[in-house]
Amino acid sequence: MPAAPPPVTPPSDAPPAAPPPFTADDYRARMARAADAAAGAGLAGLLVAPGPDLVHLTGYRPTADTERLTLLVVAAGRDPVLVVPALEAPDAARAAGAPALTLRDWTDGTDPYGVTAPLLDPAGRFGVSDNAWAMHLLALQRALPGTSYAALTEALPMLRAVKDARELERIAAAGAAADAAYEEILKVEFAGRRETDVAADLARLLREHGHSQVDFTVVGSGPNGADPHHEADERVIDRGDMVVLDFGGLKYGYGSDTTRTVHVGEPTAEERRVHEVVRAAQQAGFEAVRPGAACQEVDRAARAVIADAGYGAYFIHRTGHGIGVTTHEPPYMIEGEERPMVPGMCFSVEPGVYLPGRFGVRIEDIVTVTEDSGRRLNNTPREMAIVE
Repeated sequence: MPAAPPPVTPPSDAPPAAPPPFTADDYRARMARAADAAAGAGLAGLLVAPGPDLVHLTGYRPTADTERLTLLVVAAGRDPVLVVPALEAPDAARAAGAPALTLRDWTDGTDPYGVTAPLLDPAGRFGVSDNAWAMHLLALQRALPGTSYAALTEALPMLRAVKDARELERIAAAGAAADAAYEEILKVEFAGRRETDVAADLARLLREHGHSQVDFTVVGSGPNGADPHHEADERVIDRGDMVVLDFGGLKYGYGSDTTRTVHVGEPTAEERRVHEVVRAAQQAGFEAVRPGAACQEVDRAARAVIADAGYGAYFIHRTGHGIGVTTHEPPYMIEGEERPMVPGMCFSVEPGVYLPGRFGVRIEDIVTVTEDSGRRLNNTPREMAIVE
């Protein structure tokens, strides 16, 4: 019998394999942790509507935003239950986390709150996800007037903040894909093209590098760069413009978000100076990342560099935000946020300076907290790039 051929080794430039999907056991563990956290916060349980919390806890994302009640009930000592419209029950049953919970369906013409009420402590206080519809919450209050409710981001703001190794793998992959998109956008023409043209290039590149969803492509040229959340418009980019590029979305269900500021042609001495101030501030913010330190320390470190350079009045937003199944979530790196950083937290470090009517500069990386410091998940150069 001839010898078996040697295994084929893929070329070194082959795209990395997708991470394995989360299992029912992963979701079962998440729901158990959420139930324990709720009990520790003095809550009778959690009521989770469609949105990022439901995706994180069950893997279920309804196919459409609907007025029909869909609600996950999680409480310590009880099996989690997903109340779902009957016409959507087959989709819910196919979710990865479905084996870890019980489905209770209801049909049009019946009372979904009558199905839900027996699952709740009639005198309990519940954490409610921010995506819950007011009409559903008010109906539950009418059905169970002894219950009370707290917003989940206030009651359990760190519910999704600490990522496990498999989540970190996905966020790192999303960051690497965004980095690859940035490296390629530097090769396109900027001068003489509209901001919307460059934004379309960024969106295309994110998708080419594996993003299933593009959430934003900020292209702020010249004076538009002084608006931190400027939406790309018909302005034609000119030589001499500073251009803020802030873009991201979802890959493997987890977010990317990075910002670099480039210049079309040679910058002025002032533009170089402002860019260097922001680069130094971003570095200071990154170096402040360490377990046990308060989240506000990242903001303080970055803000001090900008203030010392005389631009403090032009840094008009927080230094960072958490990222996970959405691109903005707790924790927030801002003065007054005294919660300690914990290994596995992921968040942006993105100081900026915005000079109204002239230009703006922002530099942003996603960072994760390690056992002793921080690790960047974006690794493209932070020095000013010159584009044509």
